[in-house]
Amino acid sequence: MADLQGMLAWTFSQEVPVPDDIRELLIEGEEAQVAYKTVRDVAVVTNKRFIIADKQGITGKKVEVYTIPFNSINMYSTENAGRLDLNSEIELWTRAGQMKINFGRGVDVRKLDKIIANAIL
Repeated sequence: MADLQGMLAWTFSQEVPVPDDIRELLIEGEEAQVAYKTVRDVAVVTNKRFIIADKQGITGKKVEVYTIPFNSINMYSTENAGRLDLNSEIELWTRAGQMKINFGRGVDVRKLDKIIANAIL
């Protein structure tokens, strides 16, 4: 799901295997690190970028692919779930604007935190 009052936002509900159609988008030297299921879509995090496939329409055959390169990230924050707040989240401030990724219960936000840190620091 994209576009929440001008800010891109997605919810990653669970970790899944990397789909073959996304593997075909990877460039030389790029490696998929982890993939997440969204409502109808999939997000893959590589050593270079986020790739988020946004299926559209009733059949879902039309797909818009977002690419967020790590080198465009200026700053990010992470928030893990607490006792009462069951969701974790990551906010990214990029050259293109602010983006927010929510995590479903049981998704390890710190795993993605380390992938981002390794890529941009």
